[in-house]
Amino acid sequence: MHPLTLRDIPSRRPLPLLRAAAGAAALAGALALSSGCLVQVRPAPAAAVYAEPGEVVVADAPPAPVAEVVGVAPGPGFIWIGGYYHWYGGRWVWYRGHYERPPRPGAVWVRPRYEIRGGRRVYVRGYWH
Repeated sequence: MHPLTLRDIPSRRPLPLLRAAAGAAALAGALALSSGCLVQVRPAPAAAVYAEPGEVVVADAPPAPVAEVVGVAPGPGFIWIGGYYHWYGGRWVWYRGHYERPPRPGAVWVRPRYEIRGGRRVYVRGYWH
């Protein structure tokens, strides 16, 4: 029996076809990024008109709030964010209340709200301030 040498171990080089496919994929990606891709934007639902960031003009009033039970905080520093209706996908969706830690010390949660402006109902999303 003789000892193995490096010449006895099969090469692990990629196949030429695999290399060509990887090169073609990289070229296609580069062309897509540099050629000014056409992106089709779907129009907003008829019931919503997007105004300033964080605000949506909606046609329907939100349903009545859902009654929730506030449990015990999971630990120090958590605050309760009560449930609210959020405009999503052309309809009102209930977001359950939950405990959350503020993103930074001193941050305050500003609840979402619904306002009437110029005869139109505006939903203002909640945010950390």
